[in-house]
Amino acid sequence: MSQDAVREIRINPIVPSDSVLVATARGSRPQKAEEPAPRDTRSHVDRCPFCTGNEDKTPPTILALPDERHWKIRIVENLYPVLGDDSEYGNLALGLQQTIDGYGRHEVIIDNDNHGIALHEMSEEHLTLLAQTYQRRIRELYESDDRLKYVLAFKNFGPAAGASIPHTHSQIIAMPVVPDNVHAEVTNSRAFYRKHHQCIFCTLIDEALTFEATIYDKHSGEVRRKINVGQYVIERGEHFIAIKPFASRFEWEIHILPLKHQADMLDASSDELADFARVLKNSMARLDAVVGGVQYNYFFHSLPHTEDFEDCSPSYHWHLEICPRTSIPTGFELGSGLFVNTISPEQAAEQLRAVVL
Repeated sequence: MSQDAVREIRINPIVPSDSVLVATARGSRPQKAEEPAPRDTRSHVDRCPFCTGNEDKTPPTILALPDERHWKIRIVENLYPVLGDDSEYGNLALGLQQTIDGYGRHEVIIDNDNHGIALHEMSEEHLTLLAQTYQRRIRELYESDDRLKYVLAFKNFGPAAGASIPHTHSQIIAMPVVPDNVHAEVTNSRAFYRKHHQCIFCTLIDEALTFEATIYDKHSGEVRRKINVGQYVIERGEHFIAIKPFASRFEWEIHILPLKHQADMLDASSDELADFARVLKNSMARLDAVVGGVQYNYFFHSLPHTEDFEDCSPSYHWHLEICPRTSIPTGFELGSGLFVNTISPEQAAEQLRAVVL
């Protein structure tokens, strides 16, 4: 292993069981990476069900902004929902085998009337409207039914990320349970708060902006690790910050968080969401410049609306996780649950910050 190579298991401070093996030497082995997502850059495709003029090819409009005739963002029910409200059966217990009724909502947000526009090519004003649309629809779904415990907004871009239609779109799924990964984040951050009386996400942000350290080998005196102030910061706005996680699961993973403590995305103001849109646009532009045509998933994690977590507002911090798909999971990763990252987060952060926008 070369002097600059890294091979270590990094512990996720939020959910310690979700640790990452950073093994940069693995990046030089023969492998098949995910291909860049095919870009259909046409602004309109006659046969695309999400393009303007083809509204009759989708389920009825739930919401259109600014209006149905001149929409820039449009929400419809998913034609093939993973959850729905048509079930005739409740929960079942068959010995140790138990089921929960697959009740919920599954909706598609058509992000833009331009078929082939990329996220970083959208205007800040449009991305602000998109963020406000996520917020509005999440609130409406929570208010529509007490059985809904969590509403997840997410985006898949590219076939490797699960996108089946090339027209830019996001999805919202409202479900009767809190997903396990969100549950783990909330419970672990609550435990940290009870012990240290501060939010772990706020602590991580403070460290990203102020912490520096040099660790020396006790025998040779050589520098083993050096962390500089701002080393993991990708983008910073007035209200939001984009950070490269120290324990990144994906080579180019980025998290966007409010700079001030805020547990629920629904509490973000219009000005704050405008700044979020600016940070998101710039972060995606940096990714495109470095990786080029990357396939990705992103998803929002926010405080669940359940009685179990009513006391978690001081300890949890909503955020967006951007997970570019630049490699195919291996049997080791699937079998162990341990992600393998072949690019050091420090090197990735440096390359992303170096992009001139």
